[in-house]
Amino acid sequence: METVARPARAVRWFHRVCDGVVARLPFGFGRFVAPTFVGYLLVSGFTFSVDLVALTALHGALKVALPIAVTVAYCTAFGLSYLLNRILNFESHAAVGPQVSIYVVVVAVNYLVFILGVTSAVATVGLDYRIARILGGLGEGLFMYASMRLLVFRAWTLPGRRPRR
Repeated sequence: METVARPARAVRWFHRVCDGVVARLPFGFGRFVAPTFVGYLLVSGFTFSVDLVALTALHGALKVALPIAVTVAYCTAFGLSYLLNRILNFESHAAVGPQVSIYVVVVAVNYLVFILGVTSAVATVGLDYRIARILGGLGEGLFMYASMRLLVFRAWTLPGRRPRR
């Protein structure tokens, strides 16, 4: 019983935090911002930190080749993002296999379109590569949230439960 109570308590706490942030948004933005978007931002901020720590440990400390270190750190962060969004943010109870399949496709499209495509295109027209990456990152964030909400975790509620918006 205790092993079930802890995750449920963590999920409730996470939802309260997200709902609290939305309730305190200025200028009435709370009417338009879903608590799951706040949750996505929290999870993404955390997993980005994990990505950087893993990259630093692999390449900086262990001297793993940069392309391998970047790939391992990136995959670790996206795997963790899937798990945290599934458990905490979207509270999904759907089958993992189909969700992971869709998620892998979404991540691949995200990588090709936003990380490589938008960043490269914006840099090609003359903007600094760091600005280009930030712009690509903004598109990436919106795309990933929309994809998680509408494709990956679309059937995440239990029967009789009202979905979180």
